[in-house]
Amino acid sequence: MTFELTEEQLAVKQAAREFAQNELLAGVIERDNTQTFPAEQVKKMGELGFMGMMVDPKYGGGGMDTVSYVLAMEEISKIDSSASVCMSVNNSLVCWGLETYGTEEQKQKYLTRLAKGEIIGAFCLSEPEAGSDATSQRTTAVDMGDYYLLNGTKNWITNGKSASVYLVVAQTNPEKKHKGINCLIVERGMEGFVVGKKEDKLGIRGSDTHSLMFTDVKVPKENRIGDDGFGFTFAMSTLNGGRIGIGAQALGIAAGAYELAVKYSKERKAFGQEIYKHQGIAFKLAEMATKIEAARLMCLKAAYLKDKHEDFTLQASMAKLFASQVAMEVTVEAVQVHGGYGYVKEFHVERLMRDAKITQIYEGTSEIQKMVIARAITKD
Repeated sequence: MTFELTEEQLAVKQAAREFAQNELLAGVIERDNTQTFPAEQVKKMGELGFMGMMVDPKYGGGGMDTVSYVLAMEEISKIDSSASVCMSVNNSLVCWGLETYGTEEQKQKYLTRLAKGEIIGAFCLSEPEAGSDATSQRTTAVDMGDYYLLNGTKNWITNGKSASVYLVVAQTNPEKKHKGINCLIVERGMEGFVVGKKEDKLGIRGSDTHSLMFTDVKVPKENRIGDDGFGFTFAMSTLNGGRIGIGAQALGIAAGAYELAVKYSKERKAFGQEIYKHQGIAFKLAEMATKIEAARLMCLKAAYLKDKHEDFTLQASMAKLFASQVAMEVTVEAVQVHGGYGYVKEFHVERLMRDAKITQIYEGTSEIQKMVIARAITKD
């Protein structure tokens, strides 16, 4: 493993940073206040290639590596986590899942437009009673011969209202438990498919998070991903890569808060000198920088292993667990460095602190990551 980034990777990082600073920063506080989805900005992200970064160019993607994706996610997340989670879901879950396990017909019909950012995708696993316990699917997909009859409710769905394509996990054969689960491609506009209310959230308030309701939705058989009963394996495999994306998001949130804290510490004076010259603040900054660097290396290692086509499950869980913890710790300290101003919206750090919390919850809670890690390190 080399610690040097290629020229292409550095260019991707710089392009993402410039986009975040020039296109996302100006309205990010207002979008947070009004819970407005960054539709125009996400469209531009698609035009720049950020919505299908790792997809093969023959399907409209950028053909980039996972390391480049992590670098871009970090820079976007420094400014707007609502935009970056949309980017993460589209890249890590929807596009990767379709490209890896979809049929050629499914790729031609859906993947190409998703990779170009012409449309957005959503990944639908969580339910009112099936969050961390993903095997307890109450949504059903009854085999009717040429189609499945889909019924149920999905909760906490990122891109819930803005998506055009939804990967929906549902139970077909309850007696087979997790081996009876399928994943179906559902299109917006299918009869019986209704998007529920937008969730009023603590953080990532611009993110389009909705409940989805399915009532006798007829989904063609050709929209099933993989063989009958492959759905649970598909979901778990896809989430492994998703954890790299969310780890990178957490990293970006932490790094963004840290950069603001350093900047403020050089502007604010107390007792006759800039506050970064006081040991109490200097030590905070030192600890923040160290934790961020460790989180960055963990995310990059998981990405590196994925690019090498090696097993990255353990490293992805470790990266997400640690980076999300760092995001919480660093953002809280960034607010502290800012003092009273840190509690005010215009200084951004209070929003980053609110955004940080969800990284410990979605795409596998920290407790689930510990279970994955524990099983990996104790197996014979």
